[in-house]
Amino acid sequence: MSGAAPEIAKNTICLWFDSEAEAAARFYASVFPDSELKSVSRAPGDFPGGKAGDVLVVQFTVCGIPCMGLNAGPVFPQTCAFSFQIATDTQEETDRYWNAIVNNGGRESDCGWCSDRWGVNWQITPRTLTEGLAAGGNEAARAFAAMMTMQKIDHAAIDAARRG
Repeated sequence: MSGAAPEIAKNTICLWFDSEAEAAARFYASVFPDSELKSVSRAPGDFPGGKAGDVLVVQFTVCGIPCMGLNAGPVFPQTCAFSFQIATDTQEETDRYWNAIVNNGGRESDCGWCSDRWGVNWQITPRTLTEGLAAGGNEAARAFAAMMTMQKIDHAAIDAARRG
């Protein structure tokens, strides 16, 4: 995780952290498939919110998407204006991701949204919900109405709503 510079993707999501980008990246790599911590770079000098030698930039992936964590102090906290949307195929998969985030200091929200302990927002979204909404008409209306009553999405309840 040090030495040669990591390959730099054409487009990388940059997440601003107060000081725990490495801990967040390690957590994401432990929870989501096709996710890994790629590199950790330390500050060559003092900077607002940190000192020389502190972790400054972390390169990682979340479900194959290149990301960078920047430790730059508490100036810009995370908001719901950005979220990762993770598509799930089973209730077990939904439960696994949701519970990992919430039980690690995160917070539940409505309609399949939760936030992790660093304030990053996640939509844990079953494909059956996305498909139901895309179907349009009454099926979409029923799936939407069911979703509006939930925090973590219940696959069976969405499937039942889609069928009417």
